[in-house]
Amino acid sequence: MGEQPTLHLLNTCPFCWKVRGVIEHIGLDVEYVPVNGMRIKKDVAFAGDWGKVPVFTAASGEHVVDSTPLMKYLDKHHNEGQLTRHLNQERTKTWLEWADTNMSKATVPILYGTLGSALKTTTRISKLEEFGFISKRLYAWAGFPIMWGIIARKRVKSDGRTPKKLWHDLLTEFTAAHDEQPFFGGDQPDIVDFAAFGYMRSISPFPQFKLLEDHTMGMAWYTRMMGSLA
Repeated sequence: MGEQPTLHLLNTCPFCWKVRGVIEHIGLDVEYVPVNGMRIKKDVAFAGDWGKVPVFTAASGEHVVDSTPLMKYLDKHHNEGQLTRHLNQERTKTWLEWADTNMSKATVPILYGTLGSALKTTTRISKLEEFGFISKRLYAWAGFPIMWGIIARKRVKSDGRTPKKLWHDLLTEFTAAHDEQPFFGGDQPDIVDFAAFGYMRSISPFPQFKLLEDHTMGMAWYTRMMGSLA
């Protein structure tokens, strides 16, 4: 028998939350290993030149990286492919790409879209992640103007919508694709549900999550997704 599987992760990483949702849904016993946000490449160097999280190490010692392929790997090897067993594979592929393109990019504006929200986010991250004494304070106070001024402000300006409006539009588009079913996957969530859920759930540790709570259909789906976890 091999070692217990591990998942090297950041506690606030959207891509890690995608994978964690699948792990919790299928009830897989995995050890979560937080990495230092200031030295990710060093902490996951054992997995090759990927240099990012999440990194899953199977009981056999095999390393699997990249969130969407990793979700598919977990479903195939530990869930009999239940999340990806569809009659319409093209629809699944299209909407997975939609989530990975649109929802992933929308996480930055809502968390860092204003100077105030950026400070709240970096301060919260510094408390949730594995930082050293000095790097914790450095990230909290030096990170927020970088994330706001260089990345988030540019995305908000280019999109033209407020971060809340952007997320509400995405949730409206996504839940409309459920065709009046509880989940995108129908009666049960599928891999697209867990991709979208991961991005939305990654905002939940932050006060900005309240901006999503008045989207009725989105929050109803989110609550059902929470109920699907083991």
